[in-house]
Amino acid sequence: MSTRATARLRMLLPLLAGVLVVALTTSLGNWQLRRAQEKSELQALLDDAAARPAVRATASAPLATDTDEAGLRLGQPLLLEGEWLPAETILLDNRTHAGQAGYHVLTPLKLADGSGVVVVNRGWIAVGPDRRAVPDVSVARGPVQLQGRLHRPEASPFTLARAGQATGGKVVQVLDLAQWAGASGLGLALCPTARPRARGEAAAPCVALWIALQTSVVNDGLVRDWPLPSAGIDRHRGYAFQWYALAALAALLTAGFAWRLIFRRPHEQRNPRFAGH
Repeated sequence: MSTRATARLRMLLPLLAGVLVVALTTSLGNWQLRRAQEKSELQALLDDAAARPAVRATASAPLATDTDEAGLRLGQPLLLEGEWLPAETILLDNRTHAGQAGYHVLTPLKLADGSGVVVVNRGWIAVGPDRRAVPDVSVARGPVQLQGRLHRPEASPFTLARAGQATGGKVVQVLDLAQWAGASGLGLALCPTARPRARGEAAAPCVALWIALQTSVVNDGLVRDWPLPSAGIDRHRGYAFQWYALAALAALLTAGFAWRLIFRRPHEQRNPRFAGH
């Protein structure tokens, strides 16, 4: 390859790289907007579920996994009846409210219909001056009726706990329902996601795959300030804006470089020092 051809190639490579960057960042911005549209549809489902009247749910009630599938949905109001099992209460650590550290208090509720147990997040309580002293989260015994919202525990939450620490004792970093069900003294397994039953066959008691965020007002010192379910639409729109901003910057720089190539002065074309730029 001649020196002149090499110089031309060196001049064109930055231009081609700029075009590729514009195309890539624009494509990523479009992808984020598509994700935002998908999340908008999901948010509509969440809003619809939250606006529904409270329903009585069994522990083995199925969860809807599709837009037109029957079953319970995230954020749906629930009406639960049963008895607390205070001996199995656990505290979910590292939960904050108004900038203050504390716990979420999780107590299982044995449903009156005999279908099993639902773990109820009763609310938030502040950490005391001594972390070794667990706060008093006792609950009244006897039949109770409460309202709540359906919630799914985080699948893989971020935690600073080392392996083996997440489920030790009554204070935990992560709620793993299957692990909790096996370690508890209830003798119940986690409810199956789907299991065909013969007609007339009753489901065995089990631990629900979901939890309930208590919304009933109770004078127990716990804070119940639950945010409404969000699909995270704004996050994807923000990412899209960032990609489009990068695409605009790359387009501006590429256009400036192309303008310089087209309108170079004659003495720059003859000067080897400018040939590679």
